[in-house]
Amino acid sequence: MDRQVFARRRERLMERMEGGVAVLPNASVSLRNRDVEYPFRPNSDFLYLTGFTEPDAVAVLVPDHPEHRYLLFVPPKDPAKEVWTGIRAGVEGAERDYGADKAYSLDELDDVLPELLADRERLYVHFGREPEFDRKVTGWLNATRAKERQGVRAPEVLVDVEDLLHEMRLIKGPEELERMREAARISAEAHRRAQEVCRPGMHEYQIQAEMEYVFHYDGAERPAYPSIVAGGANACVLHYTENRAPLNDGDLLLIDAGCEVEGYAADITRTFPVGDTVTGAQRQVWDIVLAAQKAAIDQVRPGHTFDDYHQAALRVLVQGMVDLDLLEGEVDGLIERGEFRDFYMHRTGHWLGLDVHDVGRYKVAADHWRTLEPGMVLTVEPGLYIPPDAEDVHPELRGIGVRLEDDIHVTDGEPENLTAEAPKERP
Repeated sequence: MDRQVFARRRERLMERMEGGVAVLPNASVSLRNRDVEYPFRPNSDFLYLTGFTEPDAVAVLVPDHPEHRYLLFVPPKDPAKEVWTGIRAGVEGAERDYGADKAYSLDELDDVLPELLADRERLYVHFGREPEFDRKVTGWLNATRAKERQGVRAPEVLVDVEDLLHEMRLIKGPEELERMREAARISAEAHRRAQEVCRPGMHEYQIQAEMEYVFHYDGAERPAYPSIVAGGANACVLHYTENRAPLNDGDLLLIDAGCEVEGYAADITRTFPVGDTVTGAQRQVWDIVLAAQKAAIDQVRPGHTFDDYHQAALRVLVQGMVDLDLLEGEVDGLIERGEFRDFYMHRTGHWLGLDVHDVGRYKVAADHWRTLEPGMVLTVEPGLYIPPDAEDVHPELRGIGVRLEDDIHVTDGEPENLTAEAPKERP
């Protein structure tokens, strides 16, 4: 992504700040076990503002600084270490390639930052997410307070930078939508591949391997989240990720999987038969979920609220539960009392972007859902899950789990389904 995109984002954030200083850390490398590390993935807020992908770096924004409004503290270049872990940008690269007005080696952070905090009223930071970084913030504040006898004041107001930054991230720009469309395209191709190769006797992990091969072969960096490949009754476990069971003829297979392109996620769920046949009970559940999803997608328009599309899906699902004799009563009453939750226990979607469960408030007040605006991207994912041990349910329905999920871009007009290329109509 062009470095000017990141520069514009930083400017927008600084315009929203009331002076002061913002300090944002990147993530650190985490150990998987002993001396084996997890593959590194940058902190999404840090990535959004900087495009810098090396671990442990810290970005500092100082809107009123006469020269250095954007500073980067980066790991120093170390030729011996780079032999093992790859070339680092270093201080020169941070300024040359990533647009920092001034860059420092990371080991200078504790000396420089208290100077930047001096006589500034506000400090914008993340709260409560990284305990080690919280301790560092406390240390910088204490170092600044230690100079009070010299007439230096430390920031008196601490502001959670997420309130400003996450509202910015909620509305996607054209560069972001371009990458989300590419992630959606690759993910849809992987779902088509899964449906083409699936046969009775295969295992869930083999389908996962086919899909993640497509992710990587087509250029995605990684899965956006652990792939869910759930055959038969495993589909009734919402976040099932064991993916080790055999696939049996006559079962349905639920797959919830998507890839990530330059940090931006796709999130698709499809359900389809392992073999060539779909039973009457499976067909009924599938049709109810598909109808619920179509009703929900039609509500993803400017001026509607985030809750409107959930309620549209919920009415169709609950009516379907009544038709299947899972519930008895009037739809309105069943919804009001929450009696549907044994079979549908989640909401119908979430924001999507740099995080698969992306940032941004869902409510703007305690009793007021956010109104949808062009540029927002969200998922629409109704489901119906009938546990295998549901004794009061007709035996043919037990152990059926169906979910259908697409990624929808709110436009000025018709909803844009980014993931429409992944087949979801039942045979």
